[in-house]
Amino acid sequence: MTLFEALLLGIIQGLTEFLPVSSSGHLELGSYFLNIDTENNLLFAIIVHGATALSTIVVFRKTILELIKGLFKFTWNKEMKFILKILLSMLPVGFIGLFFEQQIESFFSGNMMLVATMLALTGLLLLLTNYAKSKTGEVTFGKSIIVGIAQAVAIMPGISRSGATISTALLVGVNKSEAARFSFLMVLPPILGAAFLKFISFIEAPTIVSSIDLSVLAVGFIAAFVSGLVACKWMINIVKKGKLIYFAFYCFLISGIVLISIVI
Repeated sequence: MTLFEALLLGIIQGLTEFLPVSSSGHLELGSYFLNIDTENNLLFAIIVHGATALSTIVVFRKTILELIKGLFKFTWNKEMKFILKILLSMLPVGFIGLFFEQQIESFFSGNMMLVATMLALTGLLLLLTNYAKSKTGEVTFGKSIIVGIAQAVAIMPGISRSGATISTALLVGVNKSEAARFSFLMVLPPILGAAFLKFISFIEAPTIVSSIDLSVLAVGFIAAFVSGLVACKWMINIVKKGKLIYFAFYCFLISGIVLISIVI
């Protein structure tokens, strides 16, 4: 992977992590059409996902600080409840990541038919939100698990994590602002945890990623971080205005283009 390719894929990751069009799917598409070796794509994906996690922390820094302050009050306050909901939402993706790691890695092998199919499913899910009635509800403990299941399904390349979690939250009656906030904050622990585990693997066996230049990872990280900042703020406004249907059409379009490219 060259520096330019890392820059391009980093920008793709940063934009698509928050926009409901599947960052993993677009990374796979970018690798496929740029003819990039997919052997180490999972490591690169972890690095750029870590960058977008950092951009999330920057955007929601005030909320995160409030949650930390509330946590150390050691009372059953709204901050403590919100943190527990985040922890509950992590259970499904944690279970899959713990017991099905090898199967997950096998999905990131340049299977464009899989990516196209999952993009179409993402588009369908986004389309359904257009028919969901506007609600004012908050994320309950039960709803946090349901949204967590949506996040676990979004491990598949082509299923948008933000699209799946925000759409699911809206469909179960969560208000738009809360759906966006919960969706972006709930991903932080799994992403940071996955990045930490990959770092431990690198320390124990650095030769497994020796073919990736550190400068390539650095460029991808910076590109994903900067573009992620822009996309995160943009996506919050999009959800509030209820404009997810436009991304449904985009997912259908990209899915169709990929299928045509496979046939041709």
